[in-house]
Parts: sequence; C-alpha cells; structure tokens
Amino acid sequence: MNVDTARRIALAAQGFAEPRPSGPPTRRHLQRALRRTKLLQLDSVNVAVRAHYAPLFSRLGAYDPGLLDEAAWTHRASRPRLLVEYWAHEASLVPVEDWPLLRWRMREYAARDWPHVRAAVERSPQLVDEVLTAVKDLGPIGAGGLERALGDAGRRGKGTWWNRSDTKVVCEYLFAVGELTTGSRKGFERLYDLPERVLPPDVLGQRELDAAEAARELVARSAEALGIATETDLRDYYRLGVAQCRRAVAELVEEGVLEPVEVLGWRHTAYRHVAARAPRRVTGRALLCPFDPLVWERSRTERLFDFFYRIEIYVPAAKRVHGYYVFPFLLDERLVARVDLKADRAAGVLRVPGAFAEPGADVGRVADELAGELRLMAEWLGLPDVAVGERGDLAAPLRAALS
Repeated sequence: MNVDTARRIALAAQGFAEPRPSGPPTRRHLQRALRRTKLLQLDSVNVAVRAHYAPLFSRLGAYDPGLLDEAAWTHRASRPRLLVEYWAHEASLVPVEDWPLLRWRMREYAARDWPHVRAAVERSPQLVDEVLTAVKDLGPIGAGGLERALGDAGRRGKGTWWNRSDTKVVCEYLFAVGELTTGSRKGFERLYDLPERVLPPDVLGQRELDAAEAARELVARSAEALGIATETDLRDYYRLGVAQCRRAVAELVEEGVLEPVEVLGWRHTAYRHVAARAPRRVTGRALLCPFDPLVWERSRTERLFDFFYRIEIYVPAAKRVHGYYVFPFLLDERLVARVDLKADRAAGVLRVPGAFAEPGADVGRVADELAGELRLMAEWLGLPDVAVGERGDLAAPLRAALS
C-alpha cells in the first residue's frame, strides 16, 4: 500500500472524509464525531481555545461549545451525559460506556506506591475518609472548596508534588483510583463527585475486565479511530504498555479485526482495521490544534504527511521555529501550512503571530482557504477580527487574503 492510500484511510477514520453539517451542528453530529475520535484530550493551555473543544470545531465547524459541556458535565434524565473524565490518552473525556475498560488502570494505580500520597496520609491519617465524606455531602466540589470545608486537616502543609496541598494530592489520587470522578467543571476547575452520582448504574455494574481483555478492546478502539496504524501508534492512543498492546494486536489479527499491511516507506508493519475504508479522495479544510488525535503522535504525523511537527510551548521564545501554540492546517489530503494562534479576548482579535507554508504548497490557494477558516474560527470564538503578524512566508499572502 502506498502512503497516499494510508493517509486517506487515516483521514476517513477520523471523520475528515465527511462534509461538515450544512446547518448548526446538533447533539447527533457531536455523537458522530465522538464515535470517530473515541476520546478528547484535556489540557490546561487556553492560548487559542481549550484542547477538548478544538477537534470538534475541526470536524464540525462552528458548533455550540455548550453541546460538549452538556455531554461531559451535565446530566438530566432526558439527556444523559455522554462523556466522563479519566486518564486515557493523558487526561481525557471518554464515552461513559468505556469507563469499565479503564478499571484495570485504576486497579494498577491503587496498587502503586505514591510517595506524595503516602506523605500526605502520614500527616493526616483521616484525610482520605474526610475527603470522600465531604464530597458525598457537598459535591460536586473543587479541591479549593474541600480545603476550606476541611479546615486545618485540608491545609496541613504543602505536598512535594508540584506544591499541591495535601487535600489536592488526595483528590487526584482518589480520581486516579476511580473513587472520585469529575461531576462538573467551573471554568477549567475540576469539581469532584462520586462515580455513582455521575455514571449510570448499568455502567458501574458491569463486570470488571482483566487487563488483557480491556487492552484488546482498547486496541480495537484505537485501530478504529486511526484506520491504519503501527503497533506503536495503537499503543499510544490509550497509553498502553508494550507487552499488553502487542498481545492484544496479535489476538485481534487472529480474530480478523486487524489486517497486517505494508505501507511503502514505513519501517514497521501497519495494521488496518477491518472496517476502515479508503475514499478515492478527501476534500475540505481544518485547523488542527496540537492535541488533535490526527496529529498528536508526532512520528505518525511525519510518516503520513511528511510533516515534522513539535509543540514549542516549553521552548524558550528565542529558539522557537514556528511559535508558541501552532495549528497545522489541513487542506484536502495534505498538511499544507501551520499558523501560530492566540485568542486576544480583551481586544476581540484572533491573532496570527506567524504563518508558514509547507514546501510545494500552492500559496495562493492555501492563503485563501486558510483565511476562510480563520474567519470561521474567529466568529466561533466570538472575536470580530483576525490580525496577522509578520513572521513566516505565508504571512503577507494571508493578510492579503483576509483583506
């Protein structure tokens, strides 16, 4: 198989071969996109837009972010929540029905020695019980609210783990082992609650899978989301262990769920999901945030798109090549440009400090299409204007296209 075919398979698997909704996106469109991506990564960076909102904009266009907020952090009998938070590919929103597939990870976390947790409990032996009782009585509640509610017990000293308080350390530990989850969020603050008040009884009551069974199901989901991928790619989607992923891949090949294929130029065997399709062509455009599942595994991005991509948030400003928070720009089947983006909410401007075309790109077309997508993003974010800076070979054509 050549890389062009592999790329179309990957784009189709992630939902980019489907047209965006012709009208305002609905909960049904949201569910369809989530069936493609399987999860949404959470991240605290809010330079342009929070990471969990951006992949849906890439696939749906200007949707109401309240759709996702309701799906993740609101529960009503008529519209049950669709998503729950847990560690999947980093901190993530996953479908509520996938919670049982991650119980093995909770068990592993519970069996692990956490020195910072041990130290906190040694200082306050009743703190775990006090936190659980307070959440039961007061939740959904944030760590700060718990500290205030618990008085001295919650504020006793500072943990050594990123200078978190003992209460915050215990909250995050209880989240990791599945005794607490996120009931809601206020801004980006996690408000803790008990799983039985967040998840439906039929999900909580499912039998616990062992790690091997769960890994096989998670690898199958990874393969469906990626379409075609190496074993390393499949492992990365849910951050599985090497041995458990390799075993799962072998079993899924034997069951006929995965088909081993050779992709020209790839060093390692790829695996194609049996349901993956290769459209004749893919058209459309999308801005991809650094945490979009299409590009978050950087070596796969390079193999599929010949696009070297690294996030430069932690690189000193003087050493950055493209900028602080750079979005690759997908046009049809190629990543043709990258733009550094910042939402200047005070000024009402979507700022583009830098814009860079990829070698061989049709700069005129790229500038026109990118201008259209930036206008759409600015409108979605409630920003009246787009302002392009001076950095990059695409900056001047982009300014002209926007004017």
